[in-house]
Amino acid sequence: MDAQTPQTPQTPQTHRDEEAGLRVVVTGATGNVGTSVVRALAADPSVGSVLGLARRIPLLSVPKVAWAGIDLEEDDSERTLRALLDGADAVVHLAWRFQPTHDPVVTWRSNVEGSMRVFRAVRDAGVPALVHASSVGAYSPGPKTGPGVDEDWPTHGWPDAAYCREKAYLERVLDTFELRHPQIRVVRMRPGFLFKKEAAPEQRRIFAGKFFPGPLIRPGLLPYVPDLDGLRFQILHTDDAARAYLLAVREDVRGPFNLAAGPVVDPRLLGEKLGAKVVRVPAAVVRTALATAWRARAVPASPHLFDAVLRLPLMDCSRAHDVLGWRPEKTSEEALDAFLSGVRDGDGEQTAPLAGRRVG
Repeated sequence: MDAQTPQTPQTPQTHRDEEAGLRVVVTGATGNVGTSVVRALAADPSVGSVLGLARRIPLLSVPKVAWAGIDLEEDDSERTLRALLDGADAVVHLAWRFQPTHDPVVTWRSNVEGSMRVFRAVRDAGVPALVHASSVGAYSPGPKTGPGVDEDWPTHGWPDAAYCREKAYLERVLDTFELRHPQIRVVRMRPGFLFKKEAAPEQRRIFAGKFFPGPLIRPGLLPYVPDLDGLRFQILHTDDAARAYLLAVREDVRGPFNLAAGPVVDPRLLGEKLGAKVVRVPAAVVRTALATAWRARAVPASPHLFDAVLRLPLMDCSRAHDVLGWRPEKTSEEALDAFLSGVRDGDGEQTAPLAGRRVG
């Protein structure tokens, strides 16, 4: 299939040939996680075909991967979605909208109502496995030291942040979904922040704004890193997260899995990577500056998400190691290096969300 030519989706065969391998459908297949997941799936011999769903069909060409366009925000998308999922062995649900942060109703309709359409389509199409992209953002505030919380920690999020509120709500939706449909194997991935070089331009636009000059984020140009109470968080290279998603598709596992790499990122590590001095600053000062810039629409990242980051717990990933058989191949420092390199270079990917754009 020529990935450069939009194709009219055809209803797949309900009964696949066992020798052909697994048929997997991925929503949000053109974003940071999606592009890594479709490549990981396509490279695995047990997977016969991958159907990537996105609002805009990309120019990206990957062996064994076909593309179809669908907008999960639209009420009438559910019927099309059911047809696309017919005959699938697993659905990996990654689709997520981060903006506009000033209008949480828009993101709610896309992220929550769109996800519920996917869940119902999985049920109606008789798909045996659903792998859902949850997040560390679904967790209630917790400890910033020690081994971290396991998957039993409450998932009520930080209610003032739309991202956390939406992730937490979908955890409740899936609680009910699993009770009503025990025949469907449901896996919930709860990764930390995910970085790779190709996604850095998109992440710069999401959090700093499209006019922020990426080349400024280089050692020596940013003189200070603020040392804030609670600024300790976990990250992971996106390709490592993709391997976990592959294992969740392939193996007979259920339930939630924390995903993160070490070491924990803190102001000291950020200062080392940026060649900047770490300076103690009250969190209220930084929040006030961010809130002012956000209200002026100078930056897209909301102060509510800043509040959430300072409260997110550290995670214990033992269950992913022991049950899923997963361990990260790259450290958090390598993931951070990849992100910083991508921000500075402006390189992206041949998809609409990850298109590279240089500023400055």
